[in-house]
Amino acid sequence: MKTSLLATTLFVVTTASIALYPELNAKVMPPVTVPPIANTQPMIPPQNAVEIPNIEVVFVLDTTGSMSGMIEAAKEKIWSIASTMATADPAPNIKIGLVAYRDRGDAYVTLTTDLTDDLDSVYAKLMQLQAQGGGDTPESVNQALHEAVQDISWSSQQNSYQVIFLVGDAPPHMDYQNDVRYQDSIAQAKSKGILVNTIQCGNDASTKQNWQSMASLGGGDYFTVAQNGGAIAVTTPYDSKIAMIAKKIEDTRIFYGTEEKRASLKNKERLSDELYEKASPSALARRAEFNSSASGAKNLLGESELVDDVATGKVDVKELDQSLLPDELRALAPAVQQTLISEKSEQRQRLQKALSDLTKERRDYVENEVAGTAASEASLDYQVFETIQKQAKTKGLEYKDSDLRL
Repeated sequence: MKTSLLATTLFVVTTASIALYPELNAKVMPPVTVPPIANTQPMIPPQNAVEIPNIEVVFVLDTTGSMSGMIEAAKEKIWSIASTMATADPAPNIKIGLVAYRDRGDAYVTLTTDLTDDLDSVYAKLMQLQAQGGGDTPESVNQALHEAVQDISWSSQQNSYQVIFLVGDAPPHMDYQNDVRYQDSIAQAKSKGILVNTIQCGNDASTKQNWQSMASLGGGDYFTVAQNGGAIAVTTPYDSKIAMIAKKIEDTRIFYGTEEKRASLKNKERLSDELYEKASPSALARRAEFNSSASGAKNLLGESELVDDVATGKVDVKELDQSLLPDELRALAPAVQQTLISEKSEQRQRLQKALSDLTKERRDYVENEVAGTAASEASLDYQVFETIQKQAKTKGLEYKDSDLRL
């Protein structure tokens, strides 16, 4: 890897780029004239939901003291894993869940986040995790696997690729009373069509034996990564600018619905704002790439986003119950409401084009600097992608070898 990748570099927009996308440096979007709303193209082409396959991934992650490096790697790499999964043909619905575990006597034994297509909520939970506790070598792996199989809301759809990735560096306690042993949990997973893959951090011999057995029983794969997750610090000159454009796109959202629904979506906005404060520019750049994909639309827009729903013809703002609108929009005259929505739609499309161009430049940069190196192929995200690429074929999902998004 080249030295330039070890630190984030400021990206300076060229004069040509500023001329093409003036709103990138503008604090307020200038007035624009747009065609009638009926002619506005949707940001993301609609797909027939019946034909869309599902990917449901639950990470079962050891969060004891020795796992600090891996946890930090997961925080950096979960968006590259998600954006890589989104490159399948056809583009899938993607849901991710999380079971964090330690051991009895620690601050918690398990913390579970159910499967959801709101990946920001999963990422927010992941960002809160810290490596603590443990001490004795075995951990509560059995309980974590049991909860991943039984307490997660796995779908019953036939075209779902459903998989657990168990990530840890210590074997399970096999001496606890009232514990469901991993053999039984994996048998239950198999009966539901859920594959179990195991990722060993480090090289503990006892862990290796157990992890290999679990993968074999679960119909999945076993592989190893370095104790720190083998993460590559992929930073590019484009990350900060991509993150800035992504934030501007999110600022064009208008959430609507019942008061309860709007409150829930307001919380989604709050989560997004926190991510921009806490996440690295490189993680935010990969999040932006995922959100701009067909698979990432739900994470970006939620279930009730007015600008996209008007653009796609799902709703007509003139006929919409005004009580469903946010207060700031409800106070406006109908003609002003439609003008505001049209302006936001136009702004979003321009920003999406800017984001697409910069994302392509970022991918080219990474391809030239990092992809294909021995370090990249030993990394957590590369090995997870290789596993998904192989296993998802059974559900009709096809990936290209070059689709890895570092």
